[in-house]
Amino acid sequence: VTAGDCIIGADSHTCTYGAVGAFSTGVGSTDMAAGMAKGVAWFKVPAAIKVELTGALRPFVTAKDISLELLRILSVKGGVGAIIEWGGPGIAALSVPERATITNMGTELGATTSIFPSDAVTRAFLAAEGRAADFIPLQSDPDAHYDRVIDIDLDKLQPMIACPHSPDNVVPVASLAGTKVDQVCIGSCTNSSLFDMLKVAALLRGKTVAPGVSLSISPGSKQVLTMLADCGALTDILASGARLLECACGPCIGMGFSPNSGGVSLRTFNRNFLGRSGTKDAQVYLVSPETAVAAALTGFITDPQ
Repeated sequence: VTAGDCIIGADSHTCTYGAVGAFSTGVGSTDMAAGMAKGVAWFKVPAAIKVELTGALRPFVTAKDISLELLRILSVKGGVGAIIEWGGPGIAALSVPERATITNMGTELGATTSIFPSDAVTRAFLAAEGRAADFIPLQSDPDAHYDRVIDIDLDKLQPMIACPHSPDNVVPVASLAGTKVDQVCIGSCTNSSLFDMLKVAALLRGKTVAPGVSLSISPGSKQVLTMLADCGALTDILASGARLLECACGPCIGMGFSPNSGGVSLRTFNRNFLGRSGTKDAQVYLVSPETAVAAALTGFITDPQ
């Protein structure tokens, strides 16, 4: 996958590929079958929403917090019928895995897809994957028209958390400090990259998960798991008392590791709808990996800063 590709998938989070400048979106089974059979797909041209990022993320404030902030602004229906295009000077410091977290969460806005320019960051990522020849520069035209422009100042952003039972029920993490936590889940297609997992391992190194808290780790792929094992980071994760799960959706879709009845579960996933975790009365919150680790170590919702 590279910039300019058009990709359809049966999973609504196919839009993650927008991190490298590809147009990618989830479709229904009939459209998927037609695309596989004929190699073509039909789209209604969507509206365009531009998100301009300025400033830079402070320590322990992450790409996940950017996504949650936009959900707070637009709601889960604010992107319906639209593409979210990310730009501004603030994107230059965002790695491709960070961009992938943001484009992945675009689905929760109801957006057709989300997309980043293909730039020097994209080139470096493809080179690291041994795919330097696949790089194609791609950005919007200088006179591009947008139906709406939203400005987010990264200098002012703080760790955010989506409360039960919707991804747009977003408040600052600090406002819920002290809330008892029963379970923490890190992974899913939103925050399971090597980039995320290495941060988690570094924060857990030499520490132990708080009594009464269950911590699960779901690496995003076999490649991620292998690299974690090769560099020793997996040992740091397991030594903390975390439980390693398979490289799959897992707890995100209620496939194992469901919370206890009435339990509070902090998850780095993209959705926290009522009952989705497999426990009807669970209280599921969405957070960044940094906020998740802070809760796992303290036993309470804690601002990672």
